[in-house]
Amino acid sequence: MLTIKRLDLAEARILIEGAAEKAREIGVPMCIAVVDESGNLVAFERMDGGKVTSVTIAQDKAFTAAAAKKATHDYNKVNVPGSLAFGIHTEVGGRISSVGGGLPVIVDGDVVGGIGISSGTPQQDMDCAQAGLDHFETKRG
Repeated sequence: MLTIKRLDLAEARILIEGAAEKAREIGVPMCIAVVDESGNLVAFERMDGGKVTSVTIAQDKAFTAAAAKKATHDYNKVNVPGSLAFGIHTEVGGRISSVGGGLPVIVDGDVVGGIGISSGTPQQDMDCAQAGLDHFETKRG
């Protein structure tokens, strides 16, 4: 029997709160997705002005970060022609994202979920995702 650690709705909202605060600070309305350790959606917010296309992109970034247990920008580094990982973005029905903005949520060494952000530049998305994680850690600790 496995014991699985997973984010709950209240924790997902904390992640969204931190990411949205950073998005307001930089003036970019974001789509923010939080998933559980299996990549299933727990909570989502599309800030007023968040891009329509970013609804799906944010969810795919969060899915990738949780299910693959790694940041989406790590895939970006290897998803280039000539690399053995080139084409990874076509896997899992095209849900694997190699665009920055998806980070795993790690608690006590276990991946318990993922956060995915989209609507800004990849760096802005990454900054907002990190702000969500930082806020989560502050509220937890």
